[in-house]
Amino acid sequence: MSKLDDCMVKYMAENEKHNLGLDEGFLRLVAKGCGPSIYKADSSKVSASDPKELETVKKNYLIKKLGLKDTPKLDEGIAAVMEKFGKGNRNKYRPLVYALLATHFRKKSFYKAK
Repeated sequence: MSKLDDCMVKYMAENEKHNLGLDEGFLRLVAKGCGPSIYKADSSKVSASDPKELETVKKNYLIKKLGLKDTPKLDEGIAAVMEKFGKGNRNKYRPLVYALLATHFRKKSFYKAK
């Protein structure tokens, strides 16, 4: 199995555990879009308790990558996605968070067009 396949096993297990309802094909596209960050322990997860990290997700993913406008709705969307994982869960894998955000903001087509 490739490194990506190893990661996908973890992601799909978390997807099922939290009933996130993400499609494996879509999640794989998001994971590929994250690049090498998913293979490093620190950057492979999103820290919901770190405001700087959440600001980075907003600026680099939602605004730069998905092309959304910087409004309070972005912070609300991030909070809603983090709530799905639960506060005690430390396994907020970046591809899962990004896939949920793309779904929340109706930007799944960003990945389908590639």
